[in-house]
Amino acid sequence: MLYFFYGSDKDSAREKANALILSLQKKKPDAELFRLDPSSRGEPSLGEEPEQWLHAKLTELAGSQGLFNNSYLVYLTNVLEDKEVKEIFLERLGEIGESPNVFIMLEGEVDKKTLLAITDVAEKVQLFEGKEEKRKPAFNIFSLTDAFGKRDKKSLWVLYQKAVASGAVPEEIHGILFWQLKSMLVASTARTAGEAGVAPFVFTKAKSFLKNYSVEELQKFSSIFVRMYHDAHRGIHDFEIALERFILTL
Repeated sequence: MLYFFYGSDKDSAREKANALILSLQKKKPDAELFRLDPSSRGEPSLGEEPEQWLHAKLTELAGSQGLFNNSYLVYLTNVLEDKEVKEIFLERLGEIGESPNVFIMLEGEVDKKTLLAITDVAEKVQLFEGKEEKRKPAFNIFSLTDAFGKRDKKSLWVLYQKAVASGAVPEEIHGILFWQLKSMLVASTARTAGEAGVAPFVFTKAKSFLKNYSVEELQKFSSIFVRMYHDAHRGIHDFEIALERFILTL
């Protein structure tokens, strides 16, 4: 299980993460707490590179439990700041999301591709912004997924225009819509979030959207999305126009 707190207001995010750890420790007083920070993770074993050490530690904590089945609490900080460490974490992300242990993660700014991957498996994702940013909120590209799921063509087109105006590239918009499409497809054949391999919140939403599409339509759209991506990169059509055309055919 993963709780992810991030944003420019790292003090508030840290306060939230610490409060969650204290709450979990009250519920599970026998649970052992591990703190992993790439900048101060301690010495690796003899003959072991630091990256190998972290890889082994994440693998161990994702899959094991303490004595008497008491789950561990794992506090991760600054994991995404180093490129190599980030890659190691993303390799273990699926295992961390499904782990019986609780991972609490604190980060600063996060790129959208990584945030999407984390959102797909996390129990909770919360953004903490500074006061200036709150007065001028950035466009939330995830708003496209709800309009797509609801099959609200008008809202989706308006949000698509806002996404483009905010600087979102076609690959990013395509990726977020395709993610929602795949979430609906797996939800159509799975009975639980665990069976689907996605977070409960994502699964519940995807299930609720299924009334707006047939499985045959979703499978057809999946083929269209794959072809659209490759054709755009072969220069067969303009990616931005192809996405808009798809939206207008919903």
